[in-house]
Amino acid sequence: MNRNRVLYGGITVIVMVLGLLSRQFSDGLPFIRAFVGDVLWALMVFFGLALVFNKQPTAIITIIAVLVSFGVELSQLYHAPWIDSLRATRLGGLVLGFSFVWSDLLCYSVGVLIGSVLDRLINGHST
Repeated sequence: MNRNRVLYGGITVIVMVLGLLSRQFSDGLPFIRAFVGDVLWALMVFFGLALVFNKQPTAIITIIAVLVSFGVELSQLYHAPWIDSLRATRLGGLVLGFSFVWSDLLCYSVGVLIGSVLDRLINGHST
């Protein structure tokens, strides 16, 4: 397995932009605002990891993406001044989130699953 870094970098950027747009243009669409951004966030994590660890099998990327996504969500249970000051920045809030929500774990699972399926399709089921 040797993923095309240009392709995976492009996919990561596209998913990131879609995630930001889902927050920006979701007024009046509570389902999109509540769930789609989180699915796209985990999808971006998956493709970002696939970009960095481009020789690893899809299964390994999937496990790492779930661990990272769940880890970030679980970290939202921890509130200390230093981490809350990071969350108060725009980038920190986008990456770390603010408060733990159980449904986010489901959204992250869906996003990673979509990434895993797309990765297998892109690479001809060779992983």
